[in-house]
Amino acid sequence: MTTGSLLAADLVIAVLAAAGWLGGGAASAARRRPLTLGLAAFALLATLARAITIIALARAGWWFAAEKVLIAAPLSLAAVGVAVPRLLRASGDIRSVAVPLLFAGYATSSALLVTILHGYPASAGVGLLAVAGVVAATAVSWRALGARPSRTVSRATLVVAVAALVTGTGLTVAPDGAPAVPHDHGYRDARTVGVGEPTRRFTLTAGTATVSVSGRDVAAWAFNAQVPGPELTATVGDVVEVTLRNRDIERGVTLHWHGYDVPNSQDGVPGVTQAAVLPGQEFVYRFRADQAGTYWYHTHSVSDVGVRMGLYGVLVVRPGPMTGLDVTVPVHTLGGRPLPAPRTERVEAGTPVRLRLINTDSTTHRYALAGTAFRVAAIDGFDLRGPTPLVDTAVLIPAGGRYDLVFDAPATPVALLVDERAVYSTGSVSTATGAWPVLDPLTYGVASPVPWSRFDRKFTLVLDRGLDLHELLPRYAHTVNGAADPDIPPQVVRLGDVVRFTIVNRSQTVHPWHLHGHHVLVLSRDGKPAAGSPLWLDSFDVRPGEVWEVAFRADNPGMWANHCHNLAHADAGMTLHLMYS
Repeated sequence: MTTGSLLAADLVIAVLAAAGWLGGGAASAARRRPLTLGLAAFALLATLARAITIIALARAGWWFAAEKVLIAAPLSLAAVGVAVPRLLRASGDIRSVAVPLLFAGYATSSALLVTILHGYPASAGVGLLAVAGVVAATAVSWRALGARPSRTVSRATLVVAVAALVTGTGLTVAPDGAPAVPHDHGYRDARTVGVGEPTRRFTLTAGTATVSVSGRDVAAWAFNAQVPGPELTATVGDVVEVTLRNRDIERGVTLHWHGYDVPNSQDGVPGVTQAAVLPGQEFVYRFRADQAGTYWYHTHSVSDVGVRMGLYGVLVVRPGPMTGLDVTVPVHTLGGRPLPAPRTERVEAGTPVRLRLINTDSTTHRYALAGTAFRVAAIDGFDLRGPTPLVDTAVLIPAGGRYDLVFDAPATPVALLVDERAVYSTGSVSTATGAWPVLDPLTYGVASPVPWSRFDRKFTLVLDRGLDLHELLPRYAHTVNGAADPDIPPQVVRLGDVVRFTIVNRSQTVHPWHLHGHHVLVLSRDGKPAAGSPLWLDSFDVRPGEVWEVAFRADNPGMWANHCHNLAHADAGMTLHLMYS
């Protein structure tokens, strides 16, 4: 069983245990002895089963079990210690065990709420608040069932509640929290970037538009009235200049060069590297094309809405003159309909073909190339070392990620399918691909030693969900180390540092992680070292229960966004920043 499965099982068992104890208490209050005993026995078994899942999660990593060991386990022990002895002594009126059983239900429910509403990290304030809730609910039930709580119980309730408030709930900011990231970095116009005279000039105008998708008109936001926007191409050595204009996007636009490690002033993050370009305004981006590969661009202003509505396009930098057939396939969902439209073209046998697969959505897509053997030549713009031929194998590309597939066109048809939908083909192909195995990029290609023997900075990011009370406006946020943007402390590095990130997902959703301005080298996943070609990634899926270790050299100064590229998650709090001191 995977750690992600254990996390899900633990939640289900906790719900069952709480339901059993509370149901037993209600049945006891109604004087239904058989039902009371049955539900209590079920709750006890579920509580014991949860002890097993907690132990297993603790063995997988303290991140997954901290609040369960420190808060849920003591509350569960208290539940069993109070309810079971009273049940064993209940020879008369079964109603006498109603309050103990309800206490057990409140204790297990409170522990469950700590996991759901707070998560990681555990804190004394949250523990005290959980205990206060249990004591208060028990006191209310005691009175409701016709008994008056003693003064000792009432005073204990008040003392614990006050202690919880004094200690702090821990729901507002993470321990050792920092003020919001300063968002005034002295914006510079891109014209001041000294990279030489431009050799490739483009103009992108953002505006509302109506585009046709699968024969249906869809309201969109578009660059140059098309979705995706124009494909921008360059050759290594070019100086690229892109003028961005905003016609009528009221919430503003920018251009972020996803995966392309531009200077910080060109990164396109509003409030961090520039101001958003408002209607009637323009901004000029300029950078040198020195990284061959497949990339893409998109707005980073209100990006969850902007990208979903169509403000994105392809950026391809080639090492030299193009040979063979070069096809870009940016996959997107616009107005609930998939892009691109299916495309078929004739290709002469023996022609070298490169398919540049780009996932511009916020969720993972499955790609399958049927009809030929192929190699994965590059991932996220970096060539792989010693890629071997693959047959009948699918690839999963995370949100924001890119895979380059290469092959020589056979005499028979070839088809590329995305989630079982043909998007590119050279003829009719009827091969079923749903049962194909999925490539693990961490074991593909030829390995080489890690270039660093030590790390100057080490950071751990624990991804979760929890209640965020920023400015007293509660929201259920996607959190990092127990906090949500803008309350997540920045990670501070120095130029030249070798930095290691440990990224832990203890939530129930996939988080495609994306650090701006740098590619990271994958060291391990779930404790198993990467065994294939060095993987330099800018977007990678951290699935529920997974632990990734990645590293990079801090060689691109500035303030950089570091966030989940499921853009709805980023908008809901899962964004922090990497800052050079």
